[in-house]
Amino acid sequence: MQICSAGMLQGPYGSLDRDRPLIRLPFTSFAVGTVLLPLTGLIACLFISLVYHFEDATYTHCQVANYLPSISAAISRVPERYIWRCCIGLHSAPRYLVAAAYFNFYYGRFAKSLPELLLSVLALICSLSENTGLLLLTYVSSTETYSIHKNGFIVFIASSLLHMLITCRLWQVIRRHYVNPEEITSQRWKLRIFLFNVSCCLAAAYFYRRHNKFCEAGVYTLFAFFEYLVVFSNMAFHMTAFWDFGTKEVIVATPPEDKRY
Repeated sequence: MQICSAGMLQGPYGSLDRDRPLIRLPFTSFAVGTVLLPLTGLIACLFISLVYHFEDATYTHCQVANYLPSISAAISRVPERYIWRCCIGLHSAPRYLVAAAYFNFYYGRFAKSLPELLLSVLALICSLSENTGLLLLTYVSSTETYSIHKNGFIVFIASSLLHMLITCRLWQVIRRHYVNPEEITSQRWKLRIFLFNVSCCLAAAYFYRRHNKFCEAGVYTLFAFFEYLVVFSNMAFHMTAFWDFGTKEVIVATPPEDKRY
């Protein structure tokens, strides 16, 4: 009986099966899936708002002609609100994980360089606050508590811009010392997307202020359009992780030091 029991334990529950990774996913697939969640959610919310809630979603206090809803308006109604919250909630945990992965990546490169190491810490803080601001503006809509939603949006935008700036600086340093073609491509696209994002932010701020000051027809539509570009370029910036971790994998497994032989 004892021999049979030992044999049974060495069968499907043997050490080899127990130590096999439970999850093994290429980081490229992980990155694409993480970005697709908010992307598809936003597109779905904009589509539903334009088709089913056009008048409510495009209404402003100026009561002038407007043809596109702002993102805040597009995600504040039902069912758009629940679609957006579901997508952002699902993507938030992987975003925190990616932030930690980037910090470990930078630490491996800049462990002996204090200025870049401090920038790496600041990049981590900005990444965490960016994701937290996004969660805040997502789960507190503009129609519920406007001040909290507004502050969440400010935290998201400010942290996003600072994170992009620091990241571009760190990758400029990396490019000086490494000649990996994928890292060079990643650095170039990071810089291009950052400059594009800043331009769209300035344009959106200009049209938003002009709309509130002069109440011209169609100006709020231009603000909404550039607001879309700000968010889409933010997603594109995070997608550059496709090059940064192209050979890496996300693995859930038993740590080697915990194994018993």
